[in-house]
Amino acid sequence: MTGSQKDVIRDTDAEAIRLAKTLIRAARFGALAVIEPGTGAPLASRVGVATDIDGAPLILISMLSAHTGALVADPRCSLLLGEPGKGDPLAHPRISLGCRALRLERGSADHIRAERRYLNRNPKARLYAGLGDFSFFRLEPERASLNGGFGKAYLLGRDDFIAGGAVVEELAGSEQAALDHMNADHRDAIALYARYFGRAEGDGWIATGFDPDGMDLAAQDATCRIFFPQPLQTARDLRPVLVDMAKAGRAAEQER
Repeated sequence: MTGSQKDVIRDTDAEAIRLAKTLIRAARFGALAVIEPGTGAPLASRVGVATDIDGAPLILISMLSAHTGALVADPRCSLLLGEPGKGDPLAHPRISLGCRALRLERGSADHIRAERRYLNRNPKARLYAGLGDFSFFRLEPERASLNGGFGKAYLLGRDDFIAGGAVVEELAGSEQAALDHMNADHRDAIALYARYFGRAEGDGWIATGFDPDGMDLAAQDATCRIFFPQPLQTARDLRPVLVDMAKAGRAAEQER
């Protein structure tokens, strides 16, 4: 890398890591780039996206699609995430993940978890998720290039944005029960999380995922990423953290 190239890349800090995690967790879709068999040429297409407990992207794609055949032939791929807003689309943050695609065996524990989390995020996919020609792939990230806006370029390693430790598997076992409980009995608290911690507008928010770093919320086509004050150390920490956040949000709103 030349000196001028080094000057472009900023040192990775906590703000960059949080932005990277937000872009990955909040994404509903992305641009998947694969290597076309036979020609070796790049091929890009749009795919629906969710994340596994640890933050690795999950996609559900048909074996009839050209990009699926390409992944089966060569698992190397990249995934571009980040939705442009008003004005210059290049002024908005985005992240490109360098990954290797792993097709999940139907009926395996990894497949069951991926299906559950993907459908929580993308409920309309239930119409075709069970069809025989559709498969779930987990995209194992190896590195990432983050563009946080003009003059804000970062290179991240896997450990910067993928969660690890025993808490990942612990939470995977109890996550759905926690989601069902919150969505059935505590929609007021979820609305508070979205409004106060996420600065999100609108109604109808539900929780679609819990992970060691935070929670994902959705309302129709909108998503909202909420980070916990501190990462969970065990799955048992989830309930008291949610209770404390609800108390803090209510107290802050009452003081306004």
